[in-house]
Amino acid sequence: MRALTLADLVEGMSGARPAGGTVPVHPVIDSRQADAGAVFFAFRGEQVDGHTFVGDALRRGAVAAVIDEAVDLDVPLVDLRTGLPLTFPDPPCLLRVDDVLAAMQRAAAFWRRQFDVRVIGITGSVGKTTTKETTARLLAQRYRVLKTEGSQNNEIGLPLTLLHLTEAHERVVLEMGMYTRGEIRELAAMALPQVGVVTNVEPVHAERAGSLEAIALAKRELVEALPPAPEGVAVLNADDPRVRAMAGHTAARPFFYGLTPQADLWADEVESLGLEGIRFRLHYGDEAVYLRAPLLGRHSVHTVLRAAAVALIEGLGWEEIAKGLRENHAQLRLVAVRGPHGTLILDDTYNASPPSALAALNVLEELEGGRKIAVLGDMLELGRYEEEGHLKVGCRAADVADRLIAVGARAHLLGRGARLCGMAAHRITEVASPEEAVALLREILQPGDVILVKGSHALHMDRIVAALTGA
Repeated sequence: MRALTLADLVEGMSGARPAGGTVPVHPVIDSRQADAGAVFFAFRGEQVDGHTFVGDALRRGAVAAVIDEAVDLDVPLVDLRTGLPLTFPDPPCLLRVDDVLAAMQRAAAFWRRQFDVRVIGITGSVGKTTTKETTARLLAQRYRVLKTEGSQNNEIGLPLTLLHLTEAHERVVLEMGMYTRGEIRELAAMALPQVGVVTNVEPVHAERAGSLEAIALAKRELVEALPPAPEGVAVLNADDPRVRAMAGHTAARPFFYGLTPQADLWADEVESLGLEGIRFRLHYGDEAVYLRAPLLGRHSVHTVLRAAAVALIEGLGWEEIAKGLRENHAQLRLVAVRGPHGTLILDDTYNASPPSALAALNVLEELEGGRKIAVLGDMLELGRYEEEGHLKVGCRAADVADRLIAVGARAHLLGRGARLCGMAAHRITEVASPEEAVALLREILQPGDVILVKGSHALHMDRIVAALTGA
């Protein structure tokens, strides 16, 4: 089975094939993960410089470290900037390049092109990671799948994933994130996807990306990069006008999914089963099948639709799709945990945007129990949509929750939105920090309460869940 070697990596980074270097390797960007066969890429981050940890990586067993500045270590240096015929010393060694990130990306693009493999790229404002996990789970019913780990969906995480590609893999499922125009185009140029999935276009990261139109243009880069039909297929959300319009900007075959009978794959009879997941009916051509999935909230049917669309495109049958959905454990964001005094906590603290907050509030509405308490934190990076987004979420909280606890510098916007939509002032509390929210919750919680906790990652809303569960 062909797997990445040091010679492959060097050829990809420099264009020159070295003599020797046949030892299998795997890339790491954290020196603590270095072990035998690792190649450590010394990135400079905002807070730390990977060059500081080169020695640590080599001591842990790394066979090489990729650097773009001098490192004071008594280790052989191979200068890849020369392009001359290269001969490797015995490991460990240092590999000098002009730019560590650019070198890794060149290597990933080179390595991807060594394999005739089907690649599925997934982008969108909300739902990328859960869609990626569900899609990979379904495809694994028939194929050997390589997928993005966690949320490694950027200019570092995607090439890291590609460098783990081997001859054994039959499908690759990649999440593709972005902040600005051009980033998804670059990721697609490395990955060469044949199938592109777009979840939705929402004001997420709008502070950096700009308008909704700019976000749509950035997401559209994935479908623009697809090969022509029949090889290329663009899986598009028929329920989102901006995504639906992308069909006119790709040479690939459009495949629409959604809740409308005009879509190629569509769902109806969607029913929430509370903590047991959702039940629904899928329609594809003349076929209609009833399925269940252990995903929380009716909105999760869109995750199923996207994953099932890819599965159908890749030749899976309904029995395989049903089995994959039953085994799916992709509820990575919103999870239910038991709190004090017989309460239930919906932990959705990974991050927040108006669409994901509204979806979480919908789940809160669907669950049976006692009082419903929404603990909502600031939603960051919304740019011009900041006030509108917070007011809309506050308004929805007024419809769903018995109490609203708003956390952070933008708590007043959430509170105002709730008051404008009829929530009494005494049911709204605005606090500055998670710690204040915890203190209030400990005072007011009653047996049977259902508590939703959600906010942007920088708000550390996970501390509320940890404090209430003793984690």
